[in-house]
Amino acid sequence: MKPILPGAAIGVLGSGQLGRMFAISARRLGYRVHTFSPDRDSPTGQIADVEIDAPYEDLDRVCEFSSAVKVVTFEFENVPAATAEAAARCALVRPAGEVLHTTQHRLREKTFLRKHGFPVTRFERIAADGDLARVMPGFGPAILKTAGFGYDGKGQYRVSSLEEAEAAWNDMNRQEAVLEAVVDFELELSVVGVRGADGGCVFYEPSANAHVKGILDVSTAPGPLAPGVVKCAHDITRGLLEQLNVIGVLCVEFFLTRSGELVINELAPRPHNSGHLTIDACITSQFEQQLRAVCGLPLGSPEMLRPAAMANLLGDVWAKGEPNWTAALEIPEVKLHLYGKTDARAGRKMGHLTATAETAAEAEEIVRSARSRL
Repeated sequence: MKPILPGAAIGVLGSGQLGRMFAISARRLGYRVHTFSPDRDSPTGQIADVEIDAPYEDLDRVCEFSSAVKVVTFEFENVPAATAEAAARCALVRPAGEVLHTTQHRLREKTFLRKHGFPVTRFERIAADGDLARVMPGFGPAILKTAGFGYDGKGQYRVSSLEEAEAAWNDMNRQEAVLEAVVDFELELSVVGVRGADGGCVFYEPSANAHVKGILDVSTAPGPLAPGVVKCAHDITRGLLEQLNVIGVLCVEFFLTRSGELVINELAPRPHNSGHLTIDACITSQFEQQLRAVCGLPLGSPEMLRPAAMANLLGDVWAKGEPNWTAALEIPEVKLHLYGKTDARAGRKMGHLTATAETAAEAEEIVRSARSRL
């Protein structure tokens, strides 16, 4: 199939910050960008050529949107399956809707991983009265998660007894859930991999990730990992890209256990928060790679030019008024990325800071210092 060349229109389902950064990359390469979501004046819409605000369930509008572009991609994975199917009737969709169907639902995702021999923590399906009473005794400390539509720690409850599990399940309205064993990990890390239309793959250096209240706080790359662990993480990511037949970006979140083994936590079939530092630290960012992949262009080099760290800016930073941007930017190694969101709510991702340095540890120290000045 011929590549989709600059000048063409690219469709994005979803309109948050990931779509915004994708649109910036696409515009730089000469593409037009159309975005579709229920929101108006969205982070992506502020950069796009065309912003359509309509419900994802309005399949006639979805078809109209898709018919006006050469290819449709995704800004987040919680787009309804029917929406992806409607888009596919009118345009090329990359990655395919089947990838979203698997990865947007925790139970389907974990079942896929176990079925295909990928390392995943012990889990059990909770779907009916009696499941918890049958499974919880002897399970040990666990995380009870909603089966679908969860991100940034939402829909997750740490439980250590049947009583706690029952209370958590009641709190999530007794919907289908996954009970997952707690992993005794040394480090949380993620790998962003990209697979092109020709089947070729590239991988970024793994990022070491620190979370606060279930939300990514700081990522550093390259992570403090032995070469064998890096190779294993890349090999697993390649296997997933190929097994899922992804054309586009896939982020794999891992736990590195204290015994040195990698266990998959979650998959994201799109650019990832931990990969934002690739904009300032790599030859080709994850967002440009997404564009290249879905358009059938050759993939770019993922090589890191310098070690880097990224710190998220949540709405909490605005609690005392407008942050002191000048103070943070007095540090010359720091880059500021804001997402165009006007409502700075606690826990909401509003932007991020990136710093590069001679080492990842030094970059982390710089970016944390810059954030503290805000």
